[in-house]
Amino acid sequence: MKNIKKFLIYFGIIIIILLIITMIFPTWTSHIKGDNSISSLEQVNINGSDHEIMIRGKDKNNPIIIFVHGGPGCSEIPYASKYQDLLENNFTVVNYDQRASGKSYHFFEDYSNLSSDLLVDDLLALTDYISEHLGKEKVILIGHSYGTYLATQAAYKAPEKYEAYIGIGQISDIVESEIDGLNFVIDQAQNAGNTEDALYLQGLTEQIKNGDAFTPRNYIAKYGGASRLIENPDGNNIGMLFSSEYNLLDVIRYNYGVSYSQEALLQEVIKTPLPTIVKKLELPSYFVMGKYDYQTSSNAAKNYFDRIEANKKEFIAFDESAHYPQFEEKEKFYKWMCDTFIK
Repeated sequence: MKNIKKFLIYFGIIIIILLIITMIFPTWTSHIKGDNSISSLEQVNINGSDHEIMIRGKDKNNPIIIFVHGGPGCSEIPYASKYQDLLENNFTVVNYDQRASGKSYHFFEDYSNLSSDLLVDDLLALTDYISEHLGKEKVILIGHSYGTYLATQAAYKAPEKYEAYIGIGQISDIVESEIDGLNFVIDQAQNAGNTEDALYLQGLTEQIKNGDAFTPRNYIAKYGGASRLIENPDGNNIGMLFSSEYNLLDVIRYNYGVSYSQEALLQEVIKTPLPTIVKKLELPSYFVMGKYDYQTSSNAAKNYFDRIEANKKEFIAFDESAHYPQFEEKEKFYKWMCDTFIK
């Protein structure tokens, strides 16, 4: 009996030590070969708050992409290098964790003023930092999902900072988009004979039409409206732990950040629809949408695209993917980026 107790004590101590090690274990991003390559992961103070920034590319002289993640709060740093490896050949790709997201979530920082306006200001300040740091007058701005709500506004406010704006999983009129998503999952549930799912989702109709609720993301994912050619990468805690860029403490911060950010920010996109804020973009603008995207409806995005004014605009449909066309069809996306921006 004493031996069992000793074993349990020692086992508990080992587990605690391992947890402490995984929480404080150093993080890094893998090295890229090349005399002029860059592969950095660091905290930089942007607009009064420390932001985690990852910069990767084979040649610092290549065009720069600033990638604005979605969510709110869903950092893409833990899995970005897995999907952007092709882009790194001809572009320098900047990913950052937004204020109160991922590694940029700090437990004792006051986030009571968190808003989309503040995150847009952060993005503009980050753009200035990156342009100066890497010696480029303009950068390519890519927003994904909720990140398009921020990036579209940044492109609208300061078009002179950007070579072009690219919206992937472009946010539009949220109520219209959510109704599209709801109708899709109801149809898919009925086609699959899942009567219980269909009845539950039908019961959400009035709330969603009134802008009081979102179509449940777990149902959109279940019926193929989130990702089709890859596993949905967002919120994969195990995957984050196996990335070199995140340790256990970062995963904990990620989950706190998602919870806080979504509570603070999601109602803004319903109450202040993006098409009422940005009606004109004075730079080349591209909407890249997966045909099967029902997290940010491709149909609603096309309606917004048709209304928005721009000196040059293009709607690009990816026929095999859903909410992550840049990852699900990364070869096609890479070719389009090269054809469009590599002279």
